[in-house]
Amino acid sequence: MIIYPTIELQQGRCVSLFRGRLEEPQIWHVDPVQKAIEFASAGAEWIHLTDFDAIAGEDVNRDVVDEIIRKSGAPVQLGGGFRSLPAIEDGIKRGAGRIVLGTVALLQPDLVKQAAKAFPDQIVLAIDVYQGHVMSDGWRHTSTFEPEAFLKTFESDPLAAIIVTDIDANLEESEDSLALTTQLAAVAKAPVIARGLARSLDDISRLKYVPHVSGAIIGRALFDRSVDLQAALDLAAEPTGSTPKFL
Repeated sequence: MIIYPTIELQQGRCVSLFRGRLEEPQIWHVDPVQKAIEFASAGAEWIHLTDFDAIAGEDVNRDVVDEIIRKSGAPVQLGGGFRSLPAIEDGIKRGAGRIVLGTVALLQPDLVKQAAKAFPDQIVLAIDVYQGHVMSDGWRHTSTFEPEAFLKTFESDPLAAIIVTDIDANLEESEDSLALTTQLAAVAKAPVIARGLARSLDDISRLKYVPHVSGAIIGRALFDRSVDLQAALDLAAEPTGSTPKFL
C-alpha cells in the first residue's frame, strides 16, 4: 500500500481544514517546500498536493507548487482548480505526475473522459461521499449521485486512481469507518486511495487489508505528529497475511 503524505496550500502556507471549511484553516508554521522534501527524503513514493486557493479560483500558489514539483524529489499528485483540458495539460507540463479532478467530474464528466484519454494513467478521480451521496464544492453541495452509480460513469476510462473520502467517517472519526471504502473499492475499475481514514498506525493496518485499496492519504496526522511518516511507510510496506478478524 502506498502512503501519500499530503500538503494542503492556502496563501502559500501549509494548512488543514476543519470539516472542509476553507474559511477556518488550521495553519502549520512550516515551509511547504521543505516539508515536501522531508516527505520524499523519508521514502514517500508520492506527495499529494492540494491548492485550496486554486479551488477558489485564485492562482496565488503557482510558484510554491512549481517549486515543490521541482525540488521535492518525489512525483506530485496535484489537485485544485482544474476545470478545463488546457489547465490539466498545463499542470502536467509543469511536472505534476498526476492531476486530481473532483467537483468538475460532477459538472463536466466528459472533461474527465477527455483528460483520461489524453493523459492515460495520469488522471485521478476524487469523490467525496456524505450520507450516501457524492458531494461537490468542498463538501458544500449534495449531488443527486450515489457513489457506485457515479463510479460507473468512468468505469471504461484509464484513470490512474480514485480517491474516496467518506465524509461521515471523517467528521465522526468513527473506528467503524471502512464500510464505504470497502464497498467502492470492490466495484471500482481503478485502484482506490482512501482519504480521511488514516489518523493512526492502527488505521493504516486496517486499510492494508481492504481489497483493492492501493493507498492512503495522510495530512493532518503528520503535521500534528499523531502519525510518524517513517513508521507509516514501514508499516505500509510490510507484506499482508490473512485478513485480520477486525475486518
